[in-house]
Amino acid sequence: MRIVFAGTPEPAVPSLRRLIESDHHAVIAVVTRPDAVAGRGRKVTRSPVGLLADEHGIPVLTPRRPSEPEFIEQLTALAPDCCPVVAYGALLPQRVLDIPRLGWINLHFSLLPAWRGAAPVQAAIDAGDEITGASTFQIEAGLDTGPVFGMVTEKIAVTDTAGELLDRLAISGAQLLEATLDGVENGTLQGVPQATEGVSHAPKITADAAHIRWDLPALAINRRIRAVTPAPGAWTSVDGNRLKLGPVELVEETLPPRTIEVRKSGVYVGTATTAIRLDQVQPQGKRMMAALDWARGARLQPGAVVE
Repeated sequence: MRIVFAGTPEPAVPSLRRLIESDHHAVIAVVTRPDAVAGRGRKVTRSPVGLLADEHGIPVLTPRRPSEPEFIEQLTALAPDCCPVVAYGALLPQRVLDIPRLGWINLHFSLLPAWRGAAPVQAAIDAGDEITGASTFQIEAGLDTGPVFGMVTEKIAVTDTAGELLDRLAISGAQLLEATLDGVENGTLQGVPQATEGVSHAPKITADAAHIRWDLPALAINRRIRAVTPAPGAWTSVDGNRLKLGPVELVEETLPPRTIEVRKSGVYVGTATTAIRLDQVQPQGKRMMAALDWARGARLQPGAVVE
């Protein structure tokens, strides 16, 4: 089957790689977001999906918006049978959805209809879900509302960060996507309408949402930190200075909420319930380091608090 793959970030790479290596499908082009400035050097960088396509000599299309007439003309001329999508990052207009004869099939990292939207893995961790997964579905006008072809499940470990969980789902999801395309091509797989119950939404997480509220219970704080790791990254403020937080450890003792206590065994912060122990932290302009090393260098005064 002739396919045009659409995707942008690293979690989409396993799916593209699997389809490139497939004996059943030919990736004739890739659609990805335009090159963007990234990193400390502020260099213009190709997306991970675009880089993989370049390595294999696959044409790369980078429209600023999929509604651009030039892109529509290019995609029409390619005449793909199907367009698989993994985290492309832009809404597709109906004119574009109508081009491939078998439509656009999306790999979404949740068990639909749960966690429709941009941040399903983060939302599942933040909500304390024990099980999540990935779904393939036919893209239609609504947001992640189309009929579902298949699912795979994945247990959420109590220590999982969003990055770690997404890495696993990217691998199992790639297998699911290839199997879905095989079934759609040979006519053995039909989409099933999503249930009307159990619908939940997962909007993009902003930097403000990653600002930790220390008046919440320790368990909720732990989930939020894991949910926003590695991006956009949990953070707090100490003495007016921003401090990025890595995953934390729950402990049994209590401290007043927001209070920091530095001991030989580590750096502890009080919450609405039990305290937590900080592991790795990153002061502004510096690398990640052990929390105890940061606290010693910061020379925190007795009674210091986080904001």
